[in-house]
Amino acid sequence: MIKFHGAHIKKEVPMAIIPQKQLFGWNDITELGDLERFSSIIKYLPDEELMITLENHRGKGRDDYPIRAVWNSILAGIIFEHESIESLRRELQRNGQLREICGFDLCKGIKAVPKDYIYSRFLRLLFKYYDLVQKMFDRLVKDLTSLLPDLGKTLAIDGKAIQSYAKRKGNHEEDMRGEHDADWGVHEYKGTDKKGKTWKKVKRWFGFTLHLVVDAKYELPVSFTVTKASKNEMPVAHMLLSRLKQENEEIVDRCEYWLSDKGQDDGKMIKKLWDEHKIKSVIDIRNMWKDCDKTRLVEGQENVIYNWKGTVYCMCPAENKMREMAYGGFEEKRGTLKYKCPAINYGFECTGKKKCNVKSSIRIPITKDRRIFTPVARSSYKWKRIYNMRTAVERVNSRIDNVFKFEKHKLRGIKKISLKLLLSFCMLLSLTKSRIENEQEEKMIQFLKAG
Repeated sequence: MIKFHGAHIKKEVPMAIIPQKQLFGWNDITELGDLERFSSIIKYLPDEELMITLENHRGKGRDDYPIRAVWNSILAGIIFEHESIESLRRELQRNGQLREICGFDLCKGIKAVPKDYIYSRFLRLLFKYYDLVQKMFDRLVKDLTSLLPDLGKTLAIDGKAIQSYAKRKGNHEEDMRGEHDADWGVHEYKGTDKKGKTWKKVKRWFGFTLHLVVDAKYELPVSFTVTKASKNEMPVAHMLLSRLKQENEEIVDRCEYWLSDKGQDDGKMIKKLWDEHKIKSVIDIRNMWKDCDKTRLVEGQENVIYNWKGTVYCMCPAENKMREMAYGGFEEKRGTLKYKCPAINYGFECTGKKKCNVKSSIRIPITKDRRIFTPVARSSYKWKRIYNMRTAVERVNSRIDNVFKFEKHKLRGIKKISLKLLLSFCMLLSLTKSRIENEQEEKMIQFLKAG
């Protein structure tokens, strides 16, 4: 069996596995050639139920522009990065080979290319059957779950601002030139630099927020939703977890780590992840201590303290020195974090040993503070290593801007934004599936070695 990132494909080939790499690089995809990429996508896209539904909706009406051909051309507009329907239509009129792959009648020439109002009607029809497009996405995620046995082991969630460049909402709802669904969002970032000076950065935008859950290893989307920009991220994260459990229970069951930045630092989510799903949260923390204390005393201990970041220290009774205790691991059955005496663990003489009540180690229940004391200790190297995998969702967000052209889009309305994102993700998953099933392991190996 070939093994790459836990997946199993036909024959045994030795290869070096490098942690946290994409299944393939996006530059590697573009080297396939436009038409080859497009053919792979429409071949593996599970759209038959949608097509039959749309054809039944049309009934016995005129079929000047076949449903399947129009559908394929819309997909082509996304994969070939056309910013508008008019740009797509010009390409179809120019490129007879593309018209043929989409399924248009070559004998009609450029007359086979649908008018702009045909696309408008078709898109409105897709809004009506949006749930069927969503089923395509869920089906692709399930298919990849079977093909990649470790897909979903580490999930990362993030909120991405999608700015609207349309005219702001006017007084008349029927004015289609305006943006009537969006509102203002604000993100505030705070921190302290190396010199101890605090800083603050405020980001404001008019538009929407994409809430996205991705596999941190393969950089593939597994769940998402789009809301107004002002929507709080925390309740949306709860909703996405519940939806993922409902639509693809296997991914939630195999998930070990849930990653997020401090914007989603939520004690309820941390508790829910572990208590209900046995998922270890690796979520950055905000300082919620309202008092001026930098440390607090561990209950039941005379000289053991901790800070708001979850680092535990031992205060030497003789020298009054603060030394960080060695992390000894998470004891799942007890629900405790174990910390060892620094003198014993690191091998030095402690002058306050006789007065210290820490004989060799202590245990701190995670129930003491669910935000601070998590199943993966915040002070451990393991926490930092896993948290660094969160950059996967940032790379996916960058791809949304640069490849799918959301950095400067021309869409208006949350329905259009959601539909284009859904179609974009479906095509990415479909192409991934095609590359796995076509056994293109050599390009994957080259990509991994190049990294």
